[in-house]
Amino acid sequence: MTTPIEPEQRTSVPMMKWLWSEYLSHHKGWLAVAVVLMVTEGLTFGSLSIMMQPMFDRIFVGGETGSIWLVGLLILAIFLIRAVTALGQRVIMKYVSEKSGAAMRSDLMDHLIGLDTAYHQIHPPGQLIERVQGDVQALSGVWTSLVTGVARDFVAVIGLFSVAMWIDWQWMLIAMLGIPVVVIPSFALQSFVRRKARIAREVSADMSTRLDEVFHGISQIKLNSLEDYQAKRYQRLMKRRVSTETEASFGQGLMSSTVDIMAGLGFLAVIIYGGSEIIDGEKTVGQFMSFFTAMAIAFDPLRRLANIAGLWQAAAAAIDRLLDVFDTKATVVSPPAPVLPPMDAPRVQFDNVHLNYGELPVLNGASFIAEAGQTTALVGASGAGKSTLFNVLTRLVEPQSGKVLLNDTQIETVALDALRARISTVSQDAALFDETLRDNILLGRTDVDDDQLQATLTAAHVADFLPNLPNGLQSPAGPRGSNLSGGQRQRVAIARALLRDTPILLLDEATSALDTKSEAIVQSALDTLAQGRTTLVIAHRLSTIQNAHKIVVMDQGRVVDEGTHDALLARGGLYADLYRLQFRDGKQVSEQPRRPRKATKTYKADQPKRSFLARLFRRPAGS
Repeated sequence: MTTPIEPEQRTSVPMMKWLWSEYLSHHKGWLAVAVVLMVTEGLTFGSLSIMMQPMFDRIFVGGETGSIWLVGLLILAIFLIRAVTALGQRVIMKYVSEKSGAAMRSDLMDHLIGLDTAYHQIHPPGQLIERVQGDVQALSGVWTSLVTGVARDFVAVIGLFSVAMWIDWQWMLIAMLGIPVVVIPSFALQSFVRRKARIAREVSADMSTRLDEVFHGISQIKLNSLEDYQAKRYQRLMKRRVSTETEASFGQGLMSSTVDIMAGLGFLAVIIYGGSEIIDGEKTVGQFMSFFTAMAIAFDPLRRLANIAGLWQAAAAAIDRLLDVFDTKATVVSPPAPVLPPMDAPRVQFDNVHLNYGELPVLNGASFIAEAGQTTALVGASGAGKSTLFNVLTRLVEPQSGKVLLNDTQIETVALDALRARISTVSQDAALFDETLRDNILLGRTDVDDDQLQATLTAAHVADFLPNLPNGLQSPAGPRGSNLSGGQRQRVAIARALLRDTPILLLDEATSALDTKSEAIVQSALDTLAQGRTTLVIAHRLSTIQNAHKIVVMDQGRVVDEGTHDALLARGGLYADLYRLQFRDGKQVSEQPRRPRKATKTYKADQPKRSFLARLFRRPAGS
């Protein structure tokens, strides 16, 4: 877990310390080797400029032919050392960059997964992908340039300037007259570059979000002929990115370009002043060429050093965005001293639960009891708060007030993983991953033997369609399960729930999107799944829940009525209105009223199959 930094404290030094302590310090041994190699490489620049003086004075001007091999071999040795050190430090820095980047991505992933669903509701997947991928990549590329600049280029500049000072300190001072041309714009441009770099990262996140939505909604785009509309939206983002990146590049480039202006002014002054000394014989050609070479080579690393300010601002923008994520804390957490939840199918009680999404009230004092081992159905208009009750029970969201109890245990006192390990959910939209069916069912479990898996596949009716798949259980489900039909996806979700073998089962419109044949198969699998479990069912088709032990009627976040199907019809009210609405135009319920079943005491998946859900979800004639 990374150390948070408050937004007002995110200046350069704290952010550098954060980057070092959290990620780079773990590789300080390799970084030390890389720095030694960089320093060695930097010193070769000064060595090369020193060799210019004997090459010109002793060979080209003095005509000492015996010195040709000596000077030539020394220059070759300098280039060989430079080649080896450059290769070594480049490989080491790449390794450290990838390792630290991988650690940062892993921490981001762990942290994002742990944040509340409310955070993910307001942060699109594309933006989060860009944080994990794009921002980390940008930061990794920048800090390696920073380290290289500080180690190799700084040493090179110091060495080259030392050579220049050794030849003639007055020439050196004259050449440095243009330093203010570099320093003043550098300070002025830093905030500009950082601001533009952050905007560029945000635009990149918007682009990732747009691509994510386009590719996930490609069918609707085609059906509604939205290709041009979506393409133009993406093009507008591209145009903004081009503009922002260009402006940021202009700011960074201006910092390094001023070095060229400084170099031109410095060389002009040295030539004017030093040229007369050479003509008068006070200085040799070799001295001038050595000085000229040192200064000429120095301006290249000096240009990179001048660009470091701009690079750091780009890195700071990426760090700032990453810290925004790390500084966000989950509000739904496990208690410090959790208690164990009930092991058997518990009684689930909602007691005066209130919950708002922002200013919008969703639950307004919802209260009811789902008895242990029985099936309780939740009905009501869309927006009545039914799905929100499921989210509260699983602690995906936290109510502002009220209590939810499993028997006599408040769910807030139970560890999150222990609570959710007692609950299985089968929803209308079965979430499958782009992996094999086997992986989608096991979800990483390694304690399931082949016999148990085969029994589960049979009970969930997954085995019925496996022969039709090219590779059976090893067949890919496709993105979001796109290789399977709706009924097949539902059966895979039921197989997951069977393997989990939890005492609480939540069914959220599990069969509403299926055709009649698929619905019958899925209902049979749900019959097996619900045996002996405390089951809560959300249903809009009232024909599917007539045999529930209890029906809870909700309206605007409140429980307005509850009872059996027959009792609710007998006393009228909202349920009777909903029922008449669904069975109007002469359609009547032909089946006789049924008495609710008694609760059972077992919930293991290997119990004998019963007919409870077969009747629970069977439609009345004419529905």
